[in-house]
Amino acid sequence: MLFLTIFQIVSYLIDIIVFVVIVQFVLGLLIAFNVVNMHNQFVSALYTALNAILDPMLRPIRKIMPNTGAIDFSPMVLIIGLKILQIIFGNLAMAGY
Repeated sequence: MLFLTIFQIVSYLIDIIVFVVIVQFVLGLLIAFNVVNMHNQFVSALYTALNAILDPMLRPIRKIMPNTGAIDFSPMVLIIGLKILQIIFGNLAMAGY
């Protein structure tokens, strides 16, 4: 029962991280295509905060992955890795239940 509760908490945190990665990706696209401007204080603060939150998780992935030029696949690798981790923890929680 305790492991199921821990799984639910970890699963919720993984979902939040995935959401933050998606928000950072969309905001990065909006900045790249000049839809929103980095001179706006709110946009600049939001993008800086998202990068500060996600950079410790994305930096090790970027070191391992080959340089692909302008396309950064590390957010996708992070999402896939977190979802795999979520599936593994879910199966362990159900097996112990």
